[in-house]
Amino acid sequence: MDSSNLSSVPEDEQHRQDSSKPVVSAFASRPDLPPTKSSSEKYSPLDWSNYFDREEDVSIPDSNDVFHLYMAGTEGPVVFCLHGGGYSGLSFALSASKIKEKARVVAMDLRGHGKSSSENDIDLSIETMCDDVFAVLKALYGDSPPAIVLVGHSMGGSVAVHVAAKKTLRGLAGLVVVDVVEGTAMASLVHMQKILSGRMQHFSSIEKAIEWSVRGGSLRNIDSARVSIPTTLKYDDSKKCYVYRARLEETEQYWSGWYSGLSEKFLSSPVPKLLLLAGTDRLDRALTIGQMQGKFQMVVIRHTGHAIQEDVPEEFAALVLNFIARNRIGPHGVEIPGLARPRPAQAQSEPKP
Repeated sequence: MDSSNLSSVPEDEQHRQDSSKPVVSAFASRPDLPPTKSSSEKYSPLDWSNYFDREEDVSIPDSNDVFHLYMAGTEGPVVFCLHGGGYSGLSFALSASKIKEKARVVAMDLRGHGKSSSENDIDLSIETMCDDVFAVLKALYGDSPPAIVLVGHSMGGSVAVHVAAKKTLRGLAGLVVVDVVEGTAMASLVHMQKILSGRMQHFSSIEKAIEWSVRGGSLRNIDSARVSIPTTLKYDDSKKCYVYRARLEETEQYWSGWYSGLSEKFLSSPVPKLLLLAGTDRLDRALTIGQMQGKFQMVVIRHTGHAIQEDVPEEFAALVLNFIARNRIGPHGVEIPGLARPRPAQAQSEPKP
């Protein structure tokens, strides 16, 4: 969930330029210009299998909850990805295709999102979502999990922080939080219902929804939108159109619980930490002090919107892999050519306050 008003991508101008090009006959022996893509082709969905290796449904014992996972890679630590409110696990598709070259990736559809199903899709309380993550990890790895790096974007970043702060997840080796800070998030909550109601609510086709997400600026990478947007929608038979899968406007009672006390929980997490931000204005006082004390690594990516992992997936993947390598996460770390490795004695140390 993002309260910022992101500038729109200049698609209109590009579209006008494209439409002004002459149409070349299919029978021309040497066409001077390639045929232009129609809007429906430009914004047509892309399949998840182009980026992940497999998908899996995990049934939780003693419940009717089934969580959908996208998985990639065969070796290295597990990069366990948690998406933001209204997104899905496919929010990490393009970045996963790069991360899987050096690590394993698991991207989870949280309850009420994507292809997951639960007994109560509206219960997005932080406690319930944390329990879901623990249950899925238990189902996947039992009592002997591999090295795990929790990666969370926006609402998913809050879940990742709360899971890490409990200090009970075996195998937890790192925490990456993507563009969520307590101060900014709490301040934005009073505007969130207006933002949600101000969105386009109905789409005649999936292509139109993808186009709207890009032209409106919520996503800036067309290919990422083409793979991630379809699973954020569902077809409403009564309205004969596509609507949002996640009913976020009905979950307001849980919003403050996502972000209240988040900065202190992040700083108290007993593992190496990386905070990725789309702007320094998002940094609150507690994190500013913690960053000055060297308690976590921070990187600001200025040429992106809120969904950093979607807008600049290659840069995002490189940052995650560098973080893993620098902290020697996993049984043998992750070897990245040209990266200076820290001395073992300094690999996981953090200055004390």
